[in-house]
Amino acid sequence: MKSALFLCLLLPGLVAAPLTFAESVIAPGAKLEKLAGGFAFTEGPTCDRAGDLFFVDQPNDRILEWSLKGKLSTFMQPSGYANGMMFDADGNLIACADEHNELWSITPDKKVTVLVKNYQGKYLNGPNDVWVAPDGAMYITDPFYLRKWWDHDTMALPNQEVFYLSADRKNLVRVTDDLKKPNGITGTPDGKTLFVADIQADQTWRYDILPDGSLTNKTLFCAKGSDGMTIDEDGDLYLCGHGVTVFDKTGRQIEHIAVPEPWTANVSFGGKDHQTLFITASKSLYSIQLRVKGANPAK
Repeated sequence: MKSALFLCLLLPGLVAAPLTFAESVIAPGAKLEKLAGGFAFTEGPTCDRAGDLFFVDQPNDRILEWSLKGKLSTFMQPSGYANGMMFDADGNLIACADEHNELWSITPDKKVTVLVKNYQGKYLNGPNDVWVAPDGAMYITDPFYLRKWWDHDTMALPNQEVFYLSADRKNLVRVTDDLKKPNGITGTPDGKTLFVADIQADQTWRYDILPDGSLTNKTLFCAKGSDGMTIDEDGDLYLCGHGVTVFDKTGRQIEHIAVPEPWTANVSFGGKDHQTLFITASKSLYSIQLRVKGANPAK
């Protein structure tokens, strides 16, 4: 749990009133560090169980790896123009491969299995980000962003929503029906709560997850949208766009991490101690050491 500093305001005739200030999520003395640059556009950061980071340089159709030793290498190219990614409990890299609007599972030796090809006979609009629940089920955001590598220029589905893929990977179900353009997505490690950023509406929503994977009790978490997002062990949510903005579990902003790039696309916890926040921003990759750990480490 966070510690706090207490300040007592002593005024004549009044009882001392304690004011609470949340402690920074950034580790004492830590500074933002640029790890690598020169990419076309970075996205989709996620870490394996060792703490090595995987991310995409999407326009160049490649998945890259930044190792614990600070070495950059290409993991896969071509990559289906992968976008948002997350490791599952078996060590497979789950990737939103929007070349053909699919969801992929990629083994450590780069064998690809297509998990999702379409919905009710139609292409998805463009799988963008994915969260793998503790039971192996998956939630996928499906906004429409026109890609230069497509042979079409209109949405295949009438709405931009969130989909649920069952743990046995046999059933794909749409679980929202009123979003404008969902983008970032994450959930709590107990599998009970899902967060979805509606980037067009500039809102982030919290849902309760029912046993069958459906969503209920939609509640506004904060009046700010996001590209990618992640969550720490204290329940703080990290939203992206112009830098990284951190909200506590009540939806109150507690931190802003400035990033010297036009756009911050996504974030992920990683590193050996799972306290390094990796940030994919425009043409670069950054990191900063935090005081807290991520909530959803690869198992």
